[in-house]
Amino acid sequence: MTKNKIESLQGKLIVSCQALPQEPLHSSFIMGRMALAAREGGAYGIRANTREDIKEIQSQVDLPIIGIVKRDYADSEVYITPTMKEVDELMEIGPEIIALDATGAPRPGGMSLDEFFWQAKEKYPKQLWMADCSTVEEAFHADSLGFDFIGTTMVGYTPQSRHDQIEADDFRILREIIAGVKHRVIAEGNINTPAKAKRVIELGAFSVVVGSVITRPQLITKSFAEALVP
Repeated sequence: MTKNKIESLQGKLIVSCQALPQEPLHSSFIMGRMALAAREGGAYGIRANTREDIKEIQSQVDLPIIGIVKRDYADSEVYITPTMKEVDELMEIGPEIIALDATGAPRPGGMSLDEFFWQAKEKYPKQLWMADCSTVEEAFHADSLGFDFIGTTMVGYTPQSRHDQIEADDFRILREIIAGVKHRVIAEGNINTPAKAKRVIELGAFSVVVGSVITRPQLITKSFAEALVP
């Protein structure tokens, strides 16, 4: 059944339903309804944060979920599923895919990506994993480690990619990643129009994740309000 769910994502839209504690829609109940609305709109998958939100989403929709836990640690810049604690939390509710930071930055306690991923794979050998990358080189490395999915999630959000934009030069970074890896590529990050979503699929992405432009009304409102400022 999981295999069929994953195959259903090919060429389709995944909607990121997330709201951090400081955001107006922060609520597992609301994220569950957000996922339901996304499914009614045509989403084939959901990306979600925290065990609690994912559990609620699972009660509302039967769609494959990319699960993460965002958590800050004082000794590391990595915040997307940074330690085994977060992986264990996610495995309690079993999302189809678990995504984690694969930028190569040291994890809490100084653990490397390679060491952490090998430990996670050994502990949960049947779990599917997605690498959230910020550069072509990181994507190639994650691919060599054996991640099941390679994502462009972190492009523009790390020191090494600060001046990059995923959509620049007709998605050059995405095209280079697709051409150079053997695992499936999920396009994510600043894909904020239907035309961009369609384009990344045309370029060979397995699936596309769209978030804020669908699920963060405060940011959507801001774009309209700022357009009216003289």
